[in-house]
Amino acid sequence: MIVPAERLKLVSEYYFSRKLKEVAQMNAEGKDIISLAIGSPDMPPSQQTIDKLCEVAKNPNAHGYQPTVGIPELRNAMADFYKRWYNVDLDPQTEIQPLIGSKEGILHVTLAFVNPGEQVLVPNPGYPTYTSLSKILGAEIVNYNLLEDNGWQPDFEALEKMDLTKVKLMWTNYPNMPTGGAARMETYERLVAFAQKHQIVVVNDNPYSFILNEKPMSLLQVPGAKDCCIEFNSMSKSHNMPGWRVGMLATNAQFVQWILKIKSNIDSGTFRGIQLAAAEAYRNDPEWHREANIETYGRRRRYAEEILKVLGCSFDPNQVGMFLWGKIPAHYSNAEELTERVLHEARVFITPGFIFGSNGERYIRISLCAKEEKLEAALRRVKKTLPLPSL
Repeated sequence: MIVPAERLKLVSEYYFSRKLKEVAQMNAEGKDIISLAIGSPDMPPSQQTIDKLCEVAKNPNAHGYQPTVGIPELRNAMADFYKRWYNVDLDPQTEIQPLIGSKEGILHVTLAFVNPGEQVLVPNPGYPTYTSLSKILGAEIVNYNLLEDNGWQPDFEALEKMDLTKVKLMWTNYPNMPTGGAARMETYERLVAFAQKHQIVVVNDNPYSFILNEKPMSLLQVPGAKDCCIEFNSMSKSHNMPGWRVGMLATNAQFVQWILKIKSNIDSGTFRGIQLAAAEAYRNDPEWHREANIETYGRRRRYAEEILKVLGCSFDPNQVGMFLWGKIPAHYSNAEELTERVLHEARVFITPGFIFGSNGERYIRISLCAKEEKLEAALRRVKKTLPLPSL
């Protein structure tokens, strides 16, 4: 009898993969579910980005294999982007590696730095892929807590009390998803000092620094960060390109070479048209980013805030990013009890926080990746079917 690999026992089907099947069935039954769960931008990239892709796609000589390191035009654009927005100097030839999205980068970095049985520090709550890919690759997960009363920042005193002898990587994500905790230079400085002290590679996943955030920041702004840290930066959120699968990592030249050694054995590069179009997108002017990432999401978030208020949830109005994270009322036993009511009674799909870790069990997350009319309709449904209970 054929059986699957043992590693499949270490992970379960991704929550959204499973739940979207249920939502699709409900839609097939005519229930018209409004989805406010997934963080997939619903707006297009800039016009010059689309025009460049179409231009290159018409070139009969542009469809061959491309170098795994990425074409020079893209690496140069990535370096210029980091200099323009973060004032970080990167050598485009040696300190940048284009990625097919950040999720791919999680795989490559773990393979390059972590042996089976070694440990990885993962935030709780945090992006589920940090945990699932580490488990698949045989690493041991060591969670560290992010708590609301600490602004969802790492507790460095608690980290110092841990046995760190087997830890090789530490995953961080600022601005934070799912909590909306803002990036802080003090946190970045302490992360670099922590990495240097314990010889741990800190990887900061940074796809949200432009969303509802007036001051984009990078871990690599800290002196010495490149020596011991890696930063991911994805175009999915900031440039409305989730389906294009373009991202990058930046670090020192030696780390890039180790990661490239893995990556070059797994894929054969990205279509030239996508790379050149991405290079064009990196040149978007500040006005494009303000309209797409500040003004549009700002208008949408007002509806999301009203939904949380109707549901009796509390939230930090200073959080950033393309989601709104709220704490559920005390009379619900857990977040899924509330999200299931919202789904089946109001026909609105929102995300329970438990999928991000135990510290998210009393929180829900609303995506802002829906048109204002959809958010307004969701608010009407919630008001009609789930009014705020009297206390």
